This record gives sequence, C-alpha cells and structure tokens, in this order.
Amino acid sequence: MMSDPIAGARAGRFVQGPGAGADKAGTAWSGIGRMALATILVGLGVRGLWTGEFAGTWQSIPIDNLPWRLAWAYATALVELAVGLALLSRRTARWASWALLIFTGMWAVLLKLPAVVATPALEATWLGLGEITVIVAAAWLLFHARAQARDGAPGHTPVWKPGIVAARTLYALSLPAIGLSHFFYLPQTIGFVPSWMPYPAFWACLTGASDIVACLGVLFGILPRLAASLEAAMLMAITLLVWLPGAVAAPGDASLTPLLMSAAIAAGAWVVADSYRALPWRGIR
Repeated sequence: MMSDPIAGARAGRFVQGPGAGADKAGTAWSGIGRMALATILVGLGVRGLWTGEFAGTWQSIPIDNLPWRLAWAYATALVELAVGLALLSRRTARWASWALLIFTGMWAVLLKLPAVVATPALEATWLGLGEITVIVAAAWLLFHARAQARDGAPGHTPVWKPGIVAARTLYALSLPAIGLSHFFYLPQTIGFVPSWMPYPAFWACLTGASDIVACLGVLFGILPRLAASLEAAMLMAITLLVWLPGAVAAPGDASLTPLLMSAAIAAGAWVVADSYRALPWRGIR
C-alpha cells in the first residue's frame, strides 16, 4: 500500500481530510509563516517588557488581585521573547516550537477554555478560544516540521502523520468561532471596516463566511492548499487594513497590542498554509 498521498492520487485514489499531503508537511519549516510568527512573538515580548502588562483581553487573567502580577507579566513577556528568538535559529527551533506549543496550550486551556465552559452560549468566548488555538495549531505543526527537518535535512525523520492531522484539525475547528463572530456581532464588525471601503456590511459578512469556507476546505481536503493560503492572506490583510493604521496614527499599547495579536493569528494561519506547500493548488485528484 502506498503511503505517499501524491503517489496514491496518481493511482486514482482520492485523498481527503486534514491528512492530505501530511507526509510532506515538513515544508512548513521553510515557509514565511515561521519567520513571521517568530518576529511577532519577539514584538509581543518586547511590548510586555516595556509595559509590564499582559497582552490586553487576549491574556486577561481571571483572578482578581493576582499575586505577583508584575512578575507574571514580565515572565510571560520573557517567554514570548525567548521563544520568538529561538524560532529564528535552526539549532534551537525544535525546543522553541515545543515550548510555544506548551505556552499557547496553557494559554488556551487556563485563560480561554474556562470562559467557554462557564458561558457556552456566548459566542465571544468561543472567539477568544479560537483565536488562540490557531496559534496552538501552528506551534504543533512547527514542532513536527522541525522534527522531520532536523539539522536542515528534510525527511531525516519521518513525519508523524497523526500529529499533523490533529494540528490541522484543531486549526480548522478554530475558524468557525472567528467567522461566526462577524455575524453575531455584525454592527461591531462593520465598525472595523475601513471607512474608505464601500459596502462595509458586505465585507464583514464575506470575511466571516470565508473563515467558515476555509474550515471546510481544510477539514474535508477540498482544495486545502488554496483554502489555507487564502485564509492566511485574508487574516493578514485584515491586520494591515484594520489594525495597522491605528497603530501608526496613535502609537501606544492600546493600538500596538491588537496589531500584534492579529498579526500573530495571521502568522499562525500562514504556518498551516505552509504545511500544504508540497500539494498542487488545485488539490489532489
């Protein structure tokens, strides 16, 4: 039995689901997603050391009067800075991706999941969880990609396909929470559309629907490379059009933090898109 999905496709088999091209997912290491995510993590770390605060609502601590709050904030910033710098080097990238997976996983489980459990009918709690699990999925993929491409030799270690499938599945399931927020909070979403763009309601609905379509593309293997790439490009465009102008016009933590977090989510999506680089754009037929 052929294990290579591309070879299988040439033999006439359909390859569906988030495992499409998983054997070649080590190419995620050489994509732009890793570099972007690493750079943004460095930015988040510097921001935290500069302000002595957590990253706004994304790192909100559900404990009033947290003991040693300043120390925890600085520790969080140091982790982000160290992991970001380590991801830039091949020598330290594997442990850095593992550390990022643990860090973001704890972020999701300890800071975001309790709100979902407490108020599951509130879409905003799902949005907060979905935004962070996009980065968790990216860290997961980077860990497996680096394990496969150890010492700069792609294919040195066979990729662990279940891990790739699980990371992509987590990513896909994160997207509806982001997309549905555009419809649940349509007036607020419309308010984020730049004033120079006509038909703001159209753009608010289109971007929300695109998140859901990208989820289906990755989850069911329908043009997965195209779906993942367009989703990453859209999230980066939102970052540049919505959050960058505010940071330029009024520099400060209030504008810089949402810019960095939006960019981190977009970079996480780019990591997922990079994991499909070995697949043709039109998918496997």
